[in-house]
Amino acid sequence: MERFKEIERTIITNYRKKIWNKFVKGVKEFKMIKAGDSIAVCLSGGKDSMLLAKCMQELKRHGEIDFELKFLCMNPRI
Repeated sequence: MERFKEIERTIITNYRKKIWNKFVKGVKEFKMIKAGDSIAVCLSGGKDSMLLAKCMQELKRHGEIDFELKFLCMNPRI
């Protein structure tokens, strides 16, 4: 398995309780995503935005809701 795929998989396997389950629960509980939504995730290069991007990718890939996902790059030094 390629290294990046291993890293992506650990979000759901190794960090299921700590991150993934809480992320999915929050999205469902607060009805944050509806079918047909278009969601943009801004990436600054930090750990938090990268993790959010990967969680959103996994949710789109394996989730029950069909939505559009876009990524924006931001330079936080500006």
